[in-house]
Amino acid sequence: MPESTLTTIAATLSAALLLTSCTGATQSTVTGKELSDEKIPAAVSPDTTLTVGAPQLKVALELSGQIDKLPFTVEWANISGGPKCSEAFRAGALDVCSAAEIPSINAHWTGLDTKLVAAKFRKEPFRHPVYELGIAPGAGIRTLADLRGKKIAYSPGQAQGALVLRILERAGLTQEDVQLVELASTDDVYPTALGNGQVDAAPIGDVNVKRYLTKYGRTGGTTIKHGLRDDPEHLWALTDSVGDGQKSAAVRELITFWARAQIWIDKHPKEWVDGYYVKDQGLSREDGAYLVERNGHPDIPADWSGAIRRQQQTIDLLAKKQNREPFTADILFDRRYESVAAEALAGDGNGEGKTP
Repeated sequence: MPESTLTTIAATLSAALLLTSCTGATQSTVTGKELSDEKIPAAVSPDTTLTVGAPQLKVALELSGQIDKLPFTVEWANISGGPKCSEAFRAGALDVCSAAEIPSINAHWTGLDTKLVAAKFRKEPFRHPVYELGIAPGAGIRTLADLRGKKIAYSPGQAQGALVLRILERAGLTQEDVQLVELASTDDVYPTALGNGQVDAAPIGDVNVKRYLTKYGRTGGTTIKHGLRDDPEHLWALTDSVGDGQKSAAVRELITFWARAQIWIDKHPKEWVDGYYVKDQGLSREDGAYLVERNGHPDIPADWSGAIRRQQQTIDLLAKKQNREPFTADILFDRRYESVAAEALAGDGNGEGKTP
């Protein structure tokens, strides 16, 4: 991306941060613009531009030789995940982003109108969750029931925060039965908090599981499996973007390339480890191979009914536990795109799974 574009995005993100800081956490707003009757053009103009925050997708398209085949212009923003993408959406500096399930829910509650336009899960048999519950040395936690009275790292606006609430519910505990310690889950914050005894338990994901056990396992650091599915991944779009005729067509094309990229990654693990985890992310080949094994195979459903049910369960839980107004999950999904990814794979001779 040109330096001038990066500078513009950085400036608009700063403005968005200021705006976000002035928005109350319990702000009641109306979002969920209905787009089902708006037709997506059959073809996209090559003059159309989308700004996309999906660094992993960019690398996958480069490695697979597909990036130059996009039939429109993409300005790649080196951001992903809920907080940064929300800021960019508010600033009008982003059209599409890669994120999990929680950001779109929080966006609705803070008046940011967005849509989920693609969905991916980890195909069953579900071998590994994204997160395991890290246990601090000496915490004395062997089962979920042992969390009673313990200090647990908690990030309300992130996937890890919702997972903590789901874990407590599964264990038959309430927030009053534990001590929730608010910490932003970035980089190695949670593993460090576990290691120094700041918290007794914290959800830690993927390569941090391996690193935590390597560093603290000898002194008693462990992890326990929570037994819950925590694997949704989405392409997440600003409603104003998918409400625009040409941009809506560009998003459709982006989804087809995104779906094919997921299959390419799955079928080329060695190239993905070398090109993404090692060269782009700076990890060791050992860590890259560990992540490929944990991630399993992609499930890209043609029917979003299961995904919407799961999203509704999360909305209802967060509304109850965080004193929010419940709403219908359907308004977060732009179902005009529901079959796009699966149809792209079917056309390439790839099957797609069904998500429960």
